[in-house]
Amino acid sequence: MTPFPLDWSPAAIVMALGLLALFLPRAGRNLIGLVAMGAGLLHLLAYGVPEIGGQRLYGAWSILDFEMTTVRVDRLSFVFALIFTIAGFLNVIYGWRHATRVEASTGLIYAGSAIGGALAGDLLTLFFFWEAAALSSVFIIWQAGTKEATFAGVRYLVLHVFSGLLLLTGVVLVWGQGGDLTFGALSLWDEAGALNLAALLILASFAIKAAFPLVHTWLPDTYPKASAVGAVILSAFTTKLAIYALARSFAGLDLLIGIGVAMALFPLLFALLEDDLRKVLAHALNVQLGFLVCAVGIGTPLAINGAAAHAFIHILYKALLFMSMGAVLLRTGTTRASELGGLHKSMPWTAGFCLVAAFATSAVPLFSGFITKSMITGAASEAHLIWVYTLLLIASAGVVENSGIRVPFFAFFATDRFAPSRTGQRRPEEAPAPMMIAMGMAAGLSILIGVRPDLLEAILPYETDYHAFSWGHVTAQLQLVLGAVLTFAVLYRLGVYPVARRTPVVDVDWLWRVPGKSLLLLSVSVTASLWHAVWGVISQGVQAMVSRLYYSHGPEGRMARTWPVGYTALTTAIVLGVVLFSVYFAR
Repeated sequence: MTPFPLDWSPAAIVMALGLLALFLPRAGRNLIGLVAMGAGLLHLLAYGVPEIGGQRLYGAWSILDFEMTTVRVDRLSFVFALIFTIAGFLNVIYGWRHATRVEASTGLIYAGSAIGGALAGDLLTLFFFWEAAALSSVFIIWQAGTKEATFAGVRYLVLHVFSGLLLLTGVVLVWGQGGDLTFGALSLWDEAGALNLAALLILASFAIKAAFPLVHTWLPDTYPKASAVGAVILSAFTTKLAIYALARSFAGLDLLIGIGVAMALFPLLFALLEDDLRKVLAHALNVQLGFLVCAVGIGTPLAINGAAAHAFIHILYKALLFMSMGAVLLRTGTTRASELGGLHKSMPWTAGFCLVAAFATSAVPLFSGFITKSMITGAASEAHLIWVYTLLLIASAGVVENSGIRVPFFAFFATDRFAPSRTGQRRPEEAPAPMMIAMGMAAGLSILIGVRPDLLEAILPYETDYHAFSWGHVTAQLQLVLGAVLTFAVLYRLGVYPVARRTPVVDVDWLWRVPGKSLLLLSVSVTASLWHAVWGVISQGVQAMVSRLYYSHGPEGRMARTWPVGYTALTTAIVLGVVLFSVYFAR
C-alpha cells in the first residue's frame, strides 16, 4: 500500500514534502499538500491496526549509544496518528485558496511533527518532534501579520521552548540514572518512595502543552490571533499530542483527576465574558482538555478509551467550529459577537456546518460527542468518583452554553447586522468552495461516528463492554442539553445574557504581563545601576594600578634605570645557588 519502507516514519514523509512546498507556487503547494497527507495516510495504514495489547516496532537505530525507535505502532499511537493525519488533510483543503506560503509549508511540518510524536518509541525521538511542533507552529501564528500576533507568537515560543527544555532535562536525568529511554509509563515516585525528579520534569513539560491551569494562557492568547486558516491548523495538534503523551506516560496518576476537573470548570467563566467568538472557542477547547486530562488520571481501560476517542472526535468538531468562524472572519472581517448576526441568510452552508459542530460539542445523541464524552463520565461513575462525575456534568452544561449555543446563535441567528437596509451594502458571500468542502468532510465524519460508533471503537486501545445508546444515558443527555437551551433562552430574553465585554478579560497571565513586566524592568534598572557602580570602582582601581606601574616601569620609571653588569651577574649567581640548594635538599 505504500512505496516507502516501513522503517520510514510517516512523519518524515509529510515533513519532507512540507519543506518542499515552501519553494512552490500555490498550485504546487496544494498538490504537494494532498500528496503528503495521502502518502502519510497510506503509510500509516500499511502498518495495520495492531491487536489489543500488541505493538509493532520499526525504524530502530542507535546514535552515541542511544537506542532509538522512530515508529512504535500500537492501538493508542495508531488512533492519535490517524486523526493527526486526517486533520492535516482537512487543513490542506481548507487553506486551498487562502493559506500563505509559510502556512501551507509549516502546516504540513506541524502535522508531521504531531504524527511523529504519536509514533515515537523513545523519549529522544519524542523530544525531536516535540520541538519541531513548537518551532513550526509559531510561524503559523506570525503569519497573521499583526502586531498582536507577533507578540503572542513570541510568548508562545518562549513557553513551548521551555517545555522542550524540561523534557530534555528529564530525558537526560533518566539516562543518567541508567534508566530506559522507552517512551512509556513513568512514576512520580521511585521504589524508595522519593520523588522522581526526571518524571516530574517530563510531567511539567507535558503540562505546558496540555494547557494546565496557570500555564494555559498561551492557548487563548495565540489561537484567536492567528489567521482564519492558521487558527484551524493550530487547534488540532499541540494540545492533543500532549494528551497522548500524558496517556502514554502517566495514565492512572490521581493528581491528574483534580487538575482535569479544574481545567474543565475555570475556563467557562472566561468564555462567558468574551466577546470574540474565536476566544470563546479557545477557552472551550481548554474545557475539553480538562475532560481528557481527567480521563487520563482515572486511567481505567474505559477512561483511556474515552480519552483517545474524545481526542479523536474533538479534533474534528473543534476544527469545524474554528473553520466556520474562520469563514465568518474572512467574509466579515470580525468574529465579535457584538458585531455579528443574521449570517444564516447569506452563509447557510457555513451556518449548517457550525450547527453540526455545535451538536457534536454539546453531545447531542447521533453526533460524535455523545459517544465519546459519555465514556469519560461513565468511567468516573464506574470508578465511584461521584464528585468528578457531577462536576464534569456541570462543565458539559457550560460547554453547551458557550460552544453549543452562543457561538452559532450570535454569529448566524441573532440580530441581523448585515441587512442591506441597515448597512447599505450587499450581504457577505458564502464561504469559498474549498472551505465548504473541508467543513463538509469534518461535519460528515462527526455525524458518521455519532451514528456508527463501532467504526471508532474498533481501533481503540482496550476492549470494553460499553454501550452509549442506553435509554438512561440518552434521556439524561437530552435533559442536560434541553435544560441548557432553556436557560440560555430565558437569560437572553431577560437581557442578562450574554455578558459580553469589549475590554480584554484579565487572566492569570496578568501577573507576568503587568506586575511581572514592571518587576523585570525594575530588576534590569537596579542591575544596570549596580553594574555601573561596580564598573566605576573597578575602572578607578585599574587606572590607579596602571599609573603606579607606569611610575615604576615606564620609560622614566625606576625599573628603566641601567643596571651595572657586575651587579646583574651577582644577582644571577645568587638565584642559581638558591635553586641548586632547593633541588639538592628536595631529593
